[in-house]
Amino acid sequence: MPGYAAALTAAFCWALGGLIAVTPVIRLGPFGFNRIRNPLSFFMLCSLAFLTSGWAQIDHQYFWYIFFSAIIGIFFGDSALFVTMNRMGPRRTSILFATNAPMTAVISFLVLDEKLSLGQIAGCVVVLLGVLLAIIYGTANQQHRWEQVRGSVLVGVVSGLTAAFCQASGAIIIKPVMESGADPVTVSAMRVGIASVFLIAYGWIRQGRQASNNYSKPTIGLVAWIACSGFVAIVLGMTLLLYGLAKGEAGVITTLSATTPVMILPLLWIKTGERPALGSWIGAILTVVGSGILFNY
Repeated sequence: MPGYAAALTAAFCWALGGLIAVTPVIRLGPFGFNRIRNPLSFFMLCSLAFLTSGWAQIDHQYFWYIFFSAIIGIFFGDSALFVTMNRMGPRRTSILFATNAPMTAVISFLVLDEKLSLGQIAGCVVVLLGVLLAIIYGTANQQHRWEQVRGSVLVGVVSGLTAAFCQASGAIIIKPVMESGADPVTVSAMRVGIASVFLIAYGWIRQGRQASNNYSKPTIGLVAWIACSGFVAIVLGMTLLLYGLAKGEAGVITTLSATTPVMILPLLWIKTGERPALGSWIGAILTVVGSGILFNY
């Protein structure tokens, strides 16, 4: 039960953090945004880890699990995620990213030999159906600039599915670490720190090309928004997901964390003034029902 609640809270954190991130991503570009957000999040997580004495709980034999989870799940996964957001907007990005749930369930069945009960499978199916309805019928009329598609739709879809696959793979890789009793905050700090090093190095490599992009330079205001996004989505959201993975089956936890597209609907309504369509609310109800089924198995 605590793991399920953590997964749902993580989904809300990602919905809120994603909306906070939209403007900085558009202005700075996905890689420029990530090169600022990850180091800021790393320092915040490190501070919390020292307060909780979590560093002493990390078994060094799990370093490579953390390393590859960081590279796949954050360096590649987050980069692909924000490429998608820059092209497709937050609502479409959230549904593409939500496909990490069935991907995780399949991978955990094949790799970890996790067995799901019929009730849990039914709950996962209902949650995913609700998520699909929520995104297909996302808004009554899509006039806001966040609903515009920039560039190739195919590239946006492929990058979104890539982000989902990287998230699923990263979650599977890190699960043994979390089951060992490692502190979620400290593991988050290590993953984000490793990814930050690679993002900074990649930024230096492509620095010559950056000048040709029509992106803005960072300002104090943008950095403040990025810090807020990092705190909500990474410090809170990612840490809660890791806690959930330590407490429950990977397929169930990622399914619950995939409810972000539903949770983002009322936030988008508040922000854009565009009321979501009836189908999206039906999707939200189905997601709640599916979550209830999971809570009872």
